Amino acid sequence: MPRRVLVIGCGNLLRGDDAAGPVFVRRMWDRGLPEGVLCADGGTGGMDVAFQMRGVPKVILVDACTSGNEPGTLFEVPGHEVENLPPLTGINLHAFRWDHAIAFARWLLKDDYPADVTAYLIEGERFEVGEPLSPKVDAAVDRLVDLLLAKLAPDEAPA
Repeated sequence: MPRRVLVIGCGNLLRGDDAAGPVFVRRMWDRGLPEGVLCADGGTGGMDVAFQMRGVPKVILVDACTSGNEPGTLFEVPGHEVENLPPLTGINLHAFRWDHAIAFARWLLKDDYPADVTAYLIEGERFEVGEPLSPKVDAAVDRLVDLLLAKLAPDEAPA
């Protein structure tokens, strides 16, 4: 079956709440993916994320953020709001974020860019090297897994 949805978890497993995206992907795999849904651990490789989007109709990115809100807060950001960022000058591979990946993918993939791109961001609390997920972020990852598994389940055909 062709991929209808690609879910990419971005972040660094070694930096506390920055691991939210990769942990999210592992929990999705553990729960079982709906038919046609593929999960990928984007880690910190933003450019790789862009290439994985080619030709997939719907892409969901999951990452941690720091906006000053309550830790564990979930945000849904439509991809079209960030796909036309200004030129990415002065960016290096370690500073290549989820929004840069979307903007880069829009530029790179042209007609093969997904029709539907959404980012789900989880407000982090701590990002120190060696720290585990904070309890609020850990709970938010589980809430997001539940939410997306329900949204991505194939529609049941009427009997």
